Amino acid sequence: MHYIVIGKDGKDSGAQDRRMAARPDHLQKMKDLKAEGHFIFAGALLDDAGDKMVGSAIVMEFDSENDLQSWLSSEPYINGKVWEHYEVIKFKIAQI
Repeated sequence: MHYIVIGKDGKDSGAQDRRMAARPDHLQKMKDLKAEGHFIFAGALLDDAGDKMVGSAIVMEFDSENDLQSWLSSEPYINGKVWEHYEVIKFKIAQI
């Protein structure tokens, strides 16, 4: 099953510092997931000016929701309180 995960960063004064502190671990986690075949694509959500990262959008593939939950429980942006909130949406890639 494919999933879209949309995480929105906190808006407090320490939000950007938390993001930058957790970013190396987050990127390593994405590389590991890619090597395991779970990562499809991802990117940063930007503010209106296009200068500052304010969130993330990730498309992942997991065999089960338990596998998805296992990844979420170890995601550095969640554990590091970068994402103020996140949403998981089941997703089907169009076959065209």
